[in-house]
Amino acid sequence: MTREELMKLSKKELKNRAADLGKKAQAFSGQELTDAMDEMRLIGEILDEIKTREELMAAAAAAAGTAEPEEGAEEPGAGEGSQEPKNQARAKSGRALKDGKKVTFKAKALASPRNAISTANGIVMPQHDSPDISPTFNNVSSLIDRVHTVPLPGGESYRRPYVVSYGDGAGSTAEGADYNASEPEFNYAEIVREKITAYAEEPEEMIKLPDADYDAVVEDSVTRAIKRYASRQILVGPGGTGKFRGIFFNPTEEKEQVIDPSTDITTITAIDDGTLDEIIYSYGGDEDVEDVAVLILNKKDLKKFAKLRDKQGRKVYTIKNHGNTGTIDEVPFIINSACGEVGGTAGAYAMAYGPLSNYEVAIFSDIDARKSEHYKFKQGQVAYRADVFMGGNVVAKNGFIRVKNPAAAK
Repeated sequence: MTREELMKLSKKELKNRAADLGKKAQAFSGQELTDAMDEMRLIGEILDEIKTREELMAAAAAAAGTAEPEEGAEEPGAGEGSQEPKNQARAKSGRALKDGKKVTFKAKALASPRNAISTANGIVMPQHDSPDISPTFNNVSSLIDRVHTVPLPGGESYRRPYVVSYGDGAGSTAEGADYNASEPEFNYAEIVREKITAYAEEPEEMIKLPDADYDAVVEDSVTRAIKRYASRQILVGPGGTGKFRGIFFNPTEEKEQVIDPSTDITTITAIDDGTLDEIIYSYGGDEDVEDVAVLILNKKDLKKFAKLRDKQGRKVYTIKNHGNTGTIDEVPFIINSACGEVGGTAGAYAMAYGPLSNYEVAIFSDIDARKSEHYKFKQGQVAYRADVFMGGNVVAKNGFIRVKNPAAAK
């Protein structure tokens, strides 16, 4: 559907349309998949516009001293319910923060896969409107919104079983002889909790904001910082006690290696016309080619894909950008600055490719936030600190293939 057609739908109809696209995503390919992603992006934009208008109307009604918009002022497609209960909850939290009390923000703010297309295999196709876009430039990768999250409030650790191999012992057997052994092999990926903290300072004038706005500003400040950290740790988490185990992490003990380092691609020294094919066809089993995987890379390498030309000066790759995400020749990508650069530091990991459902983030607590006016009293700054317990690990054997720069020559 075009933007003009979508604009005529109500909010409920837009959500139903998004759900319908998600159900059909598994059957899409090629241009159909690209068109579906573009339509999902448009739906996200329109829903955001509706939300902004609703908030503006609510603010106008509050300024006029009324609890409801004026009669006849209801926004078409504005939705099924009032924002008043949510605003009241935010106001309550804002008042508590102003009084110096501890406030808890829901952990679901850390992972928000909204307006995304999901397939039966759990992959989430990217769309450009992420809830973590900064007022200036976006400094948070949407990777945290795309991987699989598991809420485990109060937990200490989490073990996720996965299949190492299905067994390959079937074969011909003489009559009376023992059957061939063909037992599947299992292992466990352990996710331990890591304490993540964030600290922010705001001018004292912020206290003059309405309670609900005050609460929203604080939540946005601390959650953005936590999400940026977690998005990086999904890739470079160092493992060990109380740490994320990132996609690029290599445990010293072989039994703990969910990704076999011998599968790493170490032959790519520059981006060329065969780079994408090398990555795609190196991933997965011997009997199929994965079609629901996502490429994770940094912006510098994306630029190299975009600038590559053939002998006639034509672009080698067709790239569609949607903010932090997009497609390269219809292969979805996500930008993450934790990735190294192809041809850069020797031995550094530069890219990862695989279904994002193969990485799980366990959230063991909500976000606890506190306020202090004492630390920078002279400067008129109000300080906030927040903490949350999270952890993550790859949960599928060789769930990602990694591109690694060759080691330095000895």
